Amino acid sequence: QVQLIESGGGLVQPGGSLRLSCAASERTTSNYAMGWFRQAPGKSREFVSAITWSGGRTLYADAVKGRFTTTRDNSQNMVFLQMNSLKPEDTAVYYCAQEKAPKSVYLTTIPSSYDHWGQGTQVTVSS
Repeated sequence: QVQLIESGGGLVQPGGSLRLSCAASERTTSNYAMGWFRQAPGKSREFVSAITWSGGRTLYADAVKGRFTTTRDNSQNMVFLQMNSLKPEDTAVYYCAQEKAPKSVYLTTIPSSYDHWGQGTQVTVSS
């Protein structure tokens, strides 16, 4: 059972930056697309970004496009989310997740397509 551990969250002022990391316990994670989701208080979990198993393609929610960048380092079993120009509405718990199907050529925004989740890391954007 793969374990995913997010880190890098914290408190940042509007306009600031944070880099989230997701560490996987298994090398097999390199065979799967990975996603980032977030959940704000009182709201449902929403898609943020996804990256193919090779890192060759990415997908972003409109709300973060141009500000967030997802990358991965399969040699280290790591996935990253660089967040720039942060806004108060980006405040949420951020989760990384592993997609169900290995080496899929498609990227999905649907949470039920992911079957392994981290515990989340809190990001708060406030002055």
